[in-house]
Amino acid sequence: MRKRERLERALAGEAVDRVPAALWRHFPGDDQRYTDLARSIIDFQHDYNWDFVRAMPSRSFLVSDYGVSDAWRGDARGIREINKRIVRRSLDWTGLRPLTPDRGALAQQVECLRLVDKALQSDNTPLVQTIYSPLVQAAQLAGRQKLLRDLRLRPDRLRSGLTQLTESTMRFVAALAKLDSLAGIFLVTEFANHEIMSEAEYTSIALPHIRNILAALPRHWWLNMVQVAGASPMLGLIDELPIQALNWDVRAAGIALEDARNTFSSAICGGLSDDDLLLGTPSLLRSSVQETSRHCKSRRLIISGGGCGFVTTPLSNIRALRSAVESES
Repeated sequence: MRKRERLERALAGEAVDRVPAALWRHFPGDDQRYTDLARSIIDFQHDYNWDFVRAMPSRSFLVSDYGVSDAWRGDARGIREINKRIVRRSLDWTGLRPLTPDRGALAQQVECLRLVDKALQSDNTPLVQTIYSPLVQAAQLAGRQKLLRDLRLRPDRLRSGLTQLTESTMRFVAALAKLDSLAGIFLVTEFANHEIMSEAEYTSIALPHIRNILAALPRHWWLNMVQVAGASPMLGLIDELPIQALNWDVRAAGIALEDARNTFSSAICGGLSDDDLLLGTPSLLRSSVQETSRHCKSRRLIISGGGCGFVTTPLSNIRALRSAVESES
């Protein structure tokens, strides 16, 4: 069974030859040059032959051309630390304007995806591009505390900025529409979490912009996913969006996969936590894959981690996951 057929059948809840699987990670340092990032993504796929590839540039790639700067200081997830933000006053939100995808960091990511797309065409591996939601981008511009303060005290000014960030994101997405292997986006929300804000706040300030981005996606994209974070993710709220799969940390959220599969209309992309992948053993990971597949009957399920992954995950654990998936066939 070819990868697209396997994924489409799994998303639809139909029988598959084996449960599809994919892991991903940041490539710190390499993510500062599009040719190096493309090479790292391609090599990672060549080594493990995942059912789809998630392209993960630097977290700030959507906003770096506003003047944000960052540096990698050894974070185990490969996340770069922002050392310069550009929103200091609430009025600064009203000064934002959309970026153009034909220059700067956005143009470099388009070129990166062209290289990855060309390499994936030989076996038609689906490719998805990581997109950070406008609210996550806003936090990168201002910092989380500043963002939350403006959300509650100056929401109109924040909405003005979010509108510009949404337009900038949509322009970037439009620039990707001609890539043959691109099957969709992997949208990271982070703030869709009851520990950070209420559903009413998220529905009012963030959800309209996410809906606008999803509505603007090319119709032929068929693998659009959303990642929800934290111990209390708004899974029900996000599940109402026109997406194919939900991704979250099953250990942090404490929601049984079988219950989620019976509750949500979206398929599940997950089943393993990043901590399990980092700290577990090959035998434990094989058991986890087998148990997860059994609980979900290998339907409406893509085996993966629940976050951005660790760059220090033992290769033996990654190999164990990959071999466990094959043994389920």
